[in-house]
Amino acid sequence: MASLQELMAQRAALDQQIEETKNRDRSAAIAQIKSLMAQFGISAADLSGRTRAAAKPTGKVPAKYRNKATGETWSGRGLQPKWLKAALAGGAQLQDFAV
Repeated sequence: MASLQELMAQRAALDQQIEETKNRDRSAAIAQIKSLMAQFGISAADLSGRTRAAAKPTGKVPAKYRNKATGETWSGRGLQPKWLKAALAGGAQLQDFAV
């Protein structure tokens, strides 16, 4: 039967071999991927899955509702602002604030 120290030494040697094998396999895989990318003319941007249209920034959405007293606006997207919630709770209609 092996002693604890011998087993720990074997474990350390195996861990080192595992790490070396991982690094070697990873390097080989990266080289193969780079070769295939060059062969087929694939760029890193092609791998992201985004299309050019999706990457284009969107513009600011125009306001649909305006608080006439303060000039605050809301586009109608996302959560309602506090000023609008308060006004609606007070009996106002959403159409009263339409731009």
